[in-house]
Amino acid sequence: MNDQLGNLEHAQRVIIDSAIQFGPKVLVAILILVAGFYVGRWVGRMADGGLQKFPLEAPVRELLVRVLRVIVLALFAIMALQNLGVELLPLIAGLGVAGAGIALAMQGVLSNLVAGLTIIFTRPFRVGEYISIVGEEGRVENVSLFSTVLSHTDRSQLVIPNRKIVGEILHNYGNIRQLDIRARVAYDTNLDETLAIVRNILQANPLALQEPVPVVTVDNLAPYSVDIAVKPWVCVPDYIQANSEINKAIVEAFRSRDIVIPTALYDTRMVDAEDKHAAEEGRED
Repeated sequence: MNDQLGNLEHAQRVIIDSAIQFGPKVLVAILILVAGFYVGRWVGRMADGGLQKFPLEAPVRELLVRVLRVIVLALFAIMALQNLGVELLPLIAGLGVAGAGIALAMQGVLSNLVAGLTIIFTRPFRVGEYISIVGEEGRVENVSLFSTVLSHTDRSQLVIPNRKIVGEILHNYGNIRQLDIRARVAYDTNLDETLAIVRNILQANPLALQEPVPVVTVDNLAPYSVDIAVKPWVCVPDYIQANSEINKAIVEAFRSRDIVIPTALYDTRMVDAEDKHAAEEGRED
């Protein structure tokens, strides 16, 4: 019983001595980290305000601000460790070995990070532009370090890992897209009059942009029709609606002016079985 009480008193003395010896240092280290957190936030706000004066993309500005905050916090963390008497060289060596192992285990994440930095600094596209990549297309809503978010016309969102974007063929439409409408007319149609009708339709439609100038031209001479290419530019959000309105207006204008829209004709013949058999025997002879 006396031995247990003695061990308890010894443990209490050790705890009290450790608290007296290291308590102030730990408290100061915590205060240093807290100060570093708030200083980092303050420096980040100041840097963000200064960077807004430069023509930088929002993702680039956010990245620079975050890096600056991390650097400030890391400096205060080093000060806290030095206050505790921690040897930094062995710690840095250990972190290097651990970092190598983590890098091997997180190759996919790191490749997304590197690709994200490549996208942010090379800027092959910007937020708000319409792009087509790896079989998908949509309006760019956000570009982060690890992924790019596209929005579809059906109001869904597509998240693409950045490593799937870098190195692929990318089609950047920007903020406008060109419609590709084909109108077919008969060979005896007055083409000049028809082209003028189509141009008037495009001028009357508020969704069709007049600059760049819409393309309206004879595109192809098909076996049973003359194909007219109608290619106006429209804003990306108006793409589907404009395509529908212009197609409808062309059909109605052609009908009202008796412009024939030809269709493919097929010649179907009914052959009697006996006649078919006789024909086959005649070919054999």
